[in-house]
Amino acid sequence: MSSPQHLAKTTELEPPSFWRKVQSVVPGAIPARPMSARVVAAISRHDQSSEVLIKIIQLVVVLTWGILYALAPKTDFGTAFSPVSWALAIYFALNVVGLIWARRTGLPNWAVYLSIIFDIAILMVLIWSFHIQYDQPPSFYLKAPTLLYVFIFIALRALRFQARFVVFSGLAAAIGWLTLVAYAVFSAHGMSTTRNYIEYLTGNEILLGAEFDKTITIVMVAGIIAVALTRANDLLVKATTDAQAANELSRYFDSAVASDIRNSDEAAVPGKGKRVEAAILNVDLRGFTAYASGKDAEQVLGLLIAYQKRIVGIIQSHGGSIDKFMGDGIMATFGAVRTNETYAADAMRAIDAIIAETDTWDTDETLKIFGGGKVNTAVAAGPIVFGTIGDDSRLEFTVIGSAANLSAKLEKHNKATRSRALTDADTYAIAVQQGYQPTKAHRKRKSTLAGVDQLVVLG
Repeated sequence: MSSPQHLAKTTELEPPSFWRKVQSVVPGAIPARPMSARVVAAISRHDQSSEVLIKIIQLVVVLTWGILYALAPKTDFGTAFSPVSWALAIYFALNVVGLIWARRTGLPNWAVYLSIIFDIAILMVLIWSFHIQYDQPPSFYLKAPTLLYVFIFIALRALRFQARFVVFSGLAAAIGWLTLVAYAVFSAHGMSTTRNYIEYLTGNEILLGAEFDKTITIVMVAGIIAVALTRANDLLVKATTDAQAANELSRYFDSAVASDIRNSDEAAVPGKGKRVEAAILNVDLRGFTAYASGKDAEQVLGLLIAYQKRIVGIIQSHGGSIDKFMGDGIMATFGAVRTNETYAADAMRAIDAIIAETDTWDTDETLKIFGGGKVNTAVAAGPIVFGTIGDDSRLEFTVIGSAANLSAKLEKHNKATRSRALTDADTYAIAVQQGYQPTKAHRKRKSTLAGVDQLVVLG
């Protein structure tokens, strides 16, 4: 498949200057917003994939023509020139080549224009051949309903979000039809023109007004679709830009929070929240501040990324949602974003897994400096308020409550107790009640932390 860079080069998304003039008549018809290279590449990929769909539809059309031609009665067998079968075979082969080309590298603009010319030319040749096929004067083909396929070819170009291809299709079809009209009028058969509508319908006379009506209709349909397409292109650019921005911004939130924002029927506003039973987990690298003060930025960030990559995956695999990163600190919630009946048990299992993970850091080149127990963790459970704070220009999801405060205090208290993981007795009891089974014996001790009667040392 083609690269985004190639697509961006071969597909010019800005409409021609002519269409810029339309904006003075149809406000908002042309997207005036600047587009980043990533947005251009994303739209180009969509645009080029549409060309693949166009080629598939064209193959269906030519196969339909082939079936109809095979079933239709003919009088041109044995004549010196019978173009239909040759035209259909050539058109089929060209579309197969075009389909392969579009799938592999994408069609450049000149190839798209050439494809449009072939589409219209083949259709006009088929229509022109009718008077030979049925042994009639040229005016006979002017009444052929096959002209309606012109609108299919014009509409096909609307699958690509570039109005110029639609306009070019309409102009090519109009020129092609006028050429057939001129051939019928000036051919050696000497067909006469008429202004009598009945003679036109029942005989072989040519009604120029009717042919000009057809030509004007072709041009107007192409023009209307082109204007509609430029307006749709504005929506496409906006939607693509917003979608990319949303995808990028969602990475600043936990995946569960981002999913709730995207799927919510209501916009996020300050003060919107809920009260739930949840567990709050805090994780911190002990001694990280002293370590970071003597290292360059790449070393510090490289260590943080390696550490967070391992810890975040463990938290999320146990049903936790990342609330925020605070330097080397990680705060996560269980049961806040999504209601969970085993919130405390899940948080305890996450701590067990985190401790097991840190035990392997001695063999990791990046993290070995923090191996051997230099990570503090803590969990506390209870009623909390989870919601949106801030103002209309800056929002943040957060948790508020005694459990959040206690978890933060317990995490820092690890240093005093020389432990890696702490919780309070009440949280521990809730976790056991919810099905938590310790992987090893945990120690209980009387607390010296204000407001907590008994601590449980988890590791």
